[in-house]
Amino acid sequence: MDTLIAETAGTPVNVTIDGQPVIAYAEETILTCARRHKVNIPTLCEMHDIDHAPGTCRVCLAEIRTPGRDGLQMATTCNTPVCEGMEILTHTKRVRDMQRLQVELLLADHDQDCATCVRHGNCELQDIAHFVGLRTNRFFRPERIASRGIDDSSPALIRDMTKCIRCRRCVAICREGQAVDALVVTGSGQSAAVGLHYGTSQKDSTCITCGQCVLVCPTGALGERDETDLVLDMLYDPEIITVFQFAPAVRVGFGEEFGLPPGTNVEGQIISALRTLGADIVLDTNFAADVVIMEEATELLRRLGQGKKPTFTSCCPAWINFAERHYPDILPLLSSTKSPQQCLGKIAKTYLPERMGLDPARIRVVSIMPCIAKKDERVREQLGENGVREIDVVLTTREFARLLRRQGIDFAALPSSTFDNPYMTAYSGAGAIFGTTGGVMEAAVRTMYKVVTGEELAKIELDQLRGFEGVRSATVDVGNGIGVVKIAMCHGLKPTRELVEAVRAGTADFDFIEIMACPGGCVDGGGNLRSKKAYMPNAMKRRESLFAIDHVARVRQSHNNPQVQALYRDFLEQPYSEKAHHLLHTYYTDRHLDMVRTVKDIWQEITMSTMIY
Repeated sequence: MDTLIAETAGTPVNVTIDGQPVIAYAEETILTCARRHKVNIPTLCEMHDIDHAPGTCRVCLAEIRTPGRDGLQMATTCNTPVCEGMEILTHTKRVRDMQRLQVELLLADHDQDCATCVRHGNCELQDIAHFVGLRTNRFFRPERIASRGIDDSSPALIRDMTKCIRCRRCVAICREGQAVDALVVTGSGQSAAVGLHYGTSQKDSTCITCGQCVLVCPTGALGERDETDLVLDMLYDPEIITVFQFAPAVRVGFGEEFGLPPGTNVEGQIISALRTLGADIVLDTNFAADVVIMEEATELLRRLGQGKKPTFTSCCPAWINFAERHYPDILPLLSSTKSPQQCLGKIAKTYLPERMGLDPARIRVVSIMPCIAKKDERVREQLGENGVREIDVVLTTREFARLLRRQGIDFAALPSSTFDNPYMTAYSGAGAIFGTTGGVMEAAVRTMYKVVTGEELAKIELDQLRGFEGVRSATVDVGNGIGVVKIAMCHGLKPTRELVEAVRAGTADFDFIEIMACPGGCVDGGGNLRSKKAYMPNAMKRRESLFAIDHVARVRQSHNNPQVQALYRDFLEQPYSEKAHHLLHTYYTDRHLDMVRTVKDIWQEITMSTMIY
């Protein structure tokens, strides 16, 4: 490993860290060198995973002595490169005093009511305050907090600037990672803040609520709208029949919150937890994923028969928001099939009460999702009828964990249970892999091939779709008048923007395109559990677990799911029937925001991002 580092890192240079001679590499930072040599330097704004080291928090301090300069200088280690002969001191009294001072200043206008903060006990700022030994804050001024805003206009995401430390991680991931660029630094000095372009509200901005900014935020400044109390109200109302569903990705991304290894499949424990909470009926979103495949594959084949291409998938609500706000001209290319969440909600309020003899008016559907955008999908005008929403509440994975803790449920100690509803819980391996990038496309191909040829696809694990590159493509020959189908899948909105631009320019030739707004797909959705100082650390383990579920599944194609077959036989008639279209399909609206940037706007942004205080 050391040989590999030496071959790729550059010219070796000699430095000392706390009096110990070590080998560094030209152009690497002091922080990177220290980490390689297992020397702990505290950080707050820096996040290596997204290549973000602005040096704004000034907590990662060290004293350095460089050849040719007298005395010791204080430096931020995240953005100061090493040089030959440098002496680095990381824990001197002066360093520790300065770090403590920096944390005091960061907390000067920070809401310090930690007990009511959603990040209490899981906050990087709290960790740093403990690290520097902070006991009092000489600079705290409550009136400064009052001048900072809280934007709760969105049904999904709350921006609480009273807890923002101006680390700019959110700006970096939104601008560089997702290429949405909804966030911007406003003001200067003590009035500096992270805002939205042109002073818009969260609800009316170009933000698409993918939630990736929430995953990288070190404090409680960004988070989902908490709706756990609404769920408790429903659970304790004897007149309400509570129906819960949970997404494919939740079962492989939830156990780590309670000390289980990342990627552990905790489907059985989730079922037990929901029953312990008092859920009346527990369903599986995977069942609805199989239904979506039936509708979407049929829809695609009809479009291909009409010479219409490409067709984009429609199961990711952040992608739908992105298309409506940034590329409304491609809306006719989107599949009209609703997402699995919404399909299950609709079926649970129509088919399920019919089969079980329940009053539909008493049913409330609660979704547990790895996604913040599912919250504003729930309230879309077109996803309700006569004032009745298809989904009543969406809890992110984080909210579900909080709900269990509030109710005193020891998740790790729960026994594993199985689904017992005979109508909407069976799922295929195809439904399970919906939760990771490429999974929707692979599932669709399995069923599309069957519909066209009448035979099962011989090799159903399509390796060319299972990479982790931003854009991947493949071809599948389905014959029978359709021929070769050219497919692509894309995860993360930066590569999505590039692909959409190519489609608009006519330089990308595909028949079917899967889009997942979050890098990695739902396994790293913005509503998932956060990892301190790390972005997407468990993506591959979660992903491997979903593929493992598929690999051992008795039924691996959506069209072979017996409960899906019964749904169409007894209720929907056939995929894409008039009844199925009415219940399981939707439409999209142009929500494009015309924002013209002036030279003055651009100059202010440039100077704000490079100003040195």
